[in-house]
Amino acid sequence: MIQLAMYKGKGMIGNAVIRAWTRSNYSHCELVDADVGVYMSSSLRDGGVRGKRMDLEPGNWDVFELPWADGRRVAEHFEQTRGQPYGWLDLLRTQFLNRPFDQEGSAFCSEWCAAALGFPNATSYSPRTLLDMCLYRGR
Repeated sequence: MIQLAMYKGKGMIGNAVIRAWTRSNYSHCELVDADVGVYMSSSLRDGGVRGKRMDLEPGNWDVFELPWADGRRVAEHFEQTRGQPYGWLDLLRTQFLNRPFDQEGSAFCSEWCAAALGFPNATSYSPRTLLDMCLYRGR
């Protein structure tokens, strides 16, 4: 079972900037393979695309079930992108300057999650718009 974990904790200054810019309670997202307890995304703190086990404290995270998500697709995307650096240029150009851009070989969190879920134009998603699309897709 794939889940979408949305970070709403205080975090660092970057988290506050993302929340303010996107007018959202969320500043980061992860895809969770609930069957094995691995959390996957691209994280600035961890230097890019990685998988790890984390404690999702309810005060800091909201978790949404994605029963429609293809776990094999997510795992394959992770294997293809593991170790890629954080997508600073993608983030700045697409989210802050609103300009199309996709730097191959890197990703920011919601871009990585959107691509792993098979959504088109993965660089266009912020954590907020990714959650909106996932909830819409689940209806």
